[in-house]
Amino acid sequence: IAIIRSAISANGTIYFDTHNRERDIPLRYSRLINGKYEIPQSLGPQFGIGRYNAHPYIAPDESYIVFDSVREDGYGRSDLYISFREADGLWGPVINLGDEINTAASEKNPSVSPDGKFIFFDRRTKRGNDDVTIYWVDAQIIETLRAK
Repeated sequence: IAIIRSAISANGTIYFDTHNRERDIPLRYSRLINGKYEIPQSLGPQFGIGRYNAHPYIAPDESYIVFDSVREDGYGRSDLYISFREADGLWGPVINLGDEINTAASEKNPSVSPDGKFIFFDRRTKRGNDDVTIYWVDAQIIETLRAK
């Protein structure tokens, strides 16, 4: 099992993907409790859909998580998705960031600038790392999707 990418929230909770050759494992998290990290737990079944769920970015306040995934509702080989934390503390449905961000190519590795104004990600038009372009867009899309 390999961790491809991890992200840490302001309170020290680690969010990460895990993958092995046999299957994908849903995005998971581990909270820091009394100086020790707990056993990793799934964020929920909505984070295990598709063939691939990876490269999470967690908002510092844990109000949303952005990641890439290969799913049937996608625009291309891999798309960016977001989920918002609900009032009960659970994660809401996973929402595709839409065709203003996602294309027939592969969008991956999302992150948000420290001031919250921009989303950064890469787009790969070929498999692998031969043709990678980094993009940045206005992060207002997060608030637009949160309101839906």
